[in-house]
Amino acid sequence: MPAKNPRKLALFDIDGTLTAARLTITPEMKAFMASLREEITIGVVGGSDFPKQKEQLGDDVVACYDYAFSENGLTAYKAGELIGQQSISAKLGEENLQRLLNWTLAYMSKITLPVKRGTFIEFRKGMLNVSPIGRNCSREERNAFEEYDKEHNIRPAMVEAMQKEFADLDLTFSIGGQISFDVFPKGWDKTFCLNFISDADFDEIHFFGDKTYKGGNDYEIFTCERTVGHTVTSPDDTRAQCEKLFMGK
Repeated sequence: MPAKNPRKLALFDIDGTLTAARLTITPEMKAFMASLREEITIGVVGGSDFPKQKEQLGDDVVACYDYAFSENGLTAYKAGELIGQQSISAKLGEENLQRLLNWTLAYMSKITLPVKRGTFIEFRKGMLNVSPIGRNCSREERNAFEEYDKEHNIRPAMVEAMQKEFADLDLTFSIGGQISFDVFPKGWDKTFCLNFISDADFDEIHFFGDKTYKGGNDYEIFTCERTVGHTVTSPDDTRAQCEKLFMGK
């Protein structure tokens, strides 16, 4: 069934917006998004790769959303069909990629944290995801690191050092989630997904995200002149704002 207002598009971040960080979407939230799709056109844009997007939103994600963008749109689906892909390895070249990886591992080897686990760098198609504590940490360790990072600025300090070291590569560093930050070529932030969306098709393009502050991974698309940005604090807040904006509740 076509949406009642198909010329209104709402794009959603995932972690902290449609789901709790790294958790799966609740049945209630999934049902709400289906009802919202009856009103307007909807899409998701996340930093994680497509398999992780499916883990969080369901194997049917490309059928449940009009647009599904993983890795900020470097893998792009529209109406269930793959419409675009790009890779960081091709963009940077192997020499620069190894320079980046080696420096990052060396830097993290000098950091002492309350705990460290495994998978400190996750190589994705369109970005590197860097986690000082390691992505293999438990839920409790993840929560504890988030609080520790707020006090000690582990991620901001590392990002600042990398910006200086790799100024020649024209990279963007984007802090998101609880334990990591993303590294990708400039322009490959979440605004990249807008390359697949024509202004001629929509009167309004809305974006909802929780990391909308400068340095957060929602900032660029939140402040983009093509979008109307909305800051949310949780999936419940996302739902409440959408009900008010699009459903007249």
